[in-house]
Amino acid sequence: MLNTFKIYDELTTTMDVAAARKITEVITLVYEDLQNTATKQEVQDLRDVVHELAQAQKRTEERLEELAQAQKRTEERVEELAQAQKRTEERVEELAQAQKRTEERLDALTVQVQELAQAQKRTEETVRMLVQEVGKLSRGLDNVRSQVGGLARSVSYALENEAYRKLPAYLQARHQLILQERLIRTEIGGQEINLFANATRKGETVIVVGESVLRLDDPSKLGQLQEQVDLVREMYHLPVIPLIVTHYARPAIREQAERAGVIVAQSFEWDA
Repeated sequence: MLNTFKIYDELTTTMDVAAARKITEVITLVYEDLQNTATKQEVQDLRDVVHELAQAQKRTEERLEELAQAQKRTEERVEELAQAQKRTEERVEELAQAQKRTEERLDALTVQVQELAQAQKRTEETVRMLVQEVGKLSRGLDNVRSQVGGLARSVSYALENEAYRKLPAYLQARHQLILQERLIRTEIGGQEINLFANATRKGETVIVVGESVLRLDDPSKLGQLQEQVDLVREMYHLPVIPLIVTHYARPAIREQAERAGVIVAQSFEWDA
């Protein structure tokens, strides 16, 4: 006799309850229909067919499950792609906004460059005018320097001319130097000598070599006088008395000169 409960139990192990019940019902009907006519072999064949159907149903359900899982993964991937597309669109929008801001800054920079170009043009025009004014001022300063230089030479010559008259008595009274000839301005070895004369001191023949400066305030003037003294000593082979004539000598420079054997004659001392 057909055990429908056992068939039902076996089927529920491989398929859902509804399908197992349906197949069980079909088998029951077929069994009842064949009960009086089917042979044992036919029943066994029927059972084999049922088993194969159950296995095929199981494989179908497994395949459906695989397809369901694949569908799930596909949907997840599609969602990921959608999110990536969304992020891409947001990034594109950010770039568009950044590009817009860049263009705005470039427009502003262009305006600034144009303003700077105009300012540069005005500056160049101002500089050109200043150059012209400086040129005029420079020519004026050159003229002033020329006039000052001429005035300085005039004052220097006036000091020398006064020295020619006053020095003989001053040198004799203060330094026991007796001039054998009048003081002159001359040139020796290519160098101009402001004051030059032969003299005697305590019976010894000497040569007076002098330089005239308005102010003795720079040690370099002593060096210039020393060059003249060395030149005259080498040419004449006689003792040389160095002399500086000035309106005013700084005390420190005067002491330095006197330690070196230089006579410093200030103009206000001549009548003292």
